[in-house]
Amino acid sequence: MGNRLRSNIMAADKGVDIIGDVHACHEEFLEILTLLGYVCGADGLYRHPEGRLLLSLGDITSRGPQSIKMLDFFLRHIAAGLAEMVDSNHGWKIARWLDGRKVTLAHGDEKVEEEFRRYEAEVGRKEAHELREKCREMLFASPSHMLLKLEGRTEAVAVHAGIRDEYIGKESPAIRNFCRYGDVAGIGADGRPIRKDWTEERKRSHPLIVWGHDPRPEPERKNGAINIDQGCVFGGCLTAYRFPEDKLVSVPARKNYAGQEA
Repeated sequence: MGNRLRSNIMAADKGVDIIGDVHACHEEFLEILTLLGYVCGADGLYRHPEGRLLLSLGDITSRGPQSIKMLDFFLRHIAAGLAEMVDSNHGWKIARWLDGRKVTLAHGDEKVEEEFRRYEAEVGRKEAHELREKCREMLFASPSHMLLKLEGRTEAVAVHAGIRDEYIGKESPAIRNFCRYGDVAGIGADGRPIRKDWTEERKRSHPLIVWGHDPRPEPERKNGAINIDQGCVFGGCLTAYRFPEDKLVSVPARKNYAGQEA
């Protein structure tokens, strides 16, 4: 792979807005940015007047209609130091596909392939290859989880699918898998993983853990963790968690893009 991970530390003293699973719902994503007070400049970059930063819980692609626009947004905003993103199961799958590995594109990942095929037909092979390479590097370099620090102290952790307290601040193949997929107890008849509720076993309530991956009808708080995946791509809502204010902001999906229930 050869990619060094980006830093897993984010200074939150000016505030961080953590965005749940977007799944290529680009219009809802821009809508929530506006609600949060971000302003698009002449250079096409969204900035907050108070210097707040954006942090994605991953799964920015797949299932929905505009994966390339979401990838392009984070390519530009991570490079400008305005946003970050953690690793995720769909992000990992798309990274490996872009790397030319043998992967089965299913559960909405096939839509990314279709988008790239159309993109290449529009702009040509060279430009499409350059974008694929940039996206591959960005996704592979995403840390498994992000430590949000206030005055140098870790007060919150952002992660895609879950994390155990003893994993916080560490990286290994096993930790990265847990952060991508959560606590998995096998595969169901529909091919989807059977997910165990890792928050049930948590004994601590600090630091706060903000996570997504497993859609819930409403933001769910349990044992010092909060789930902010409200299934936007399935017709639910896109949720943002404002840290350290402990405030939730959401926008409704414009439609059920996935054509199925969460």
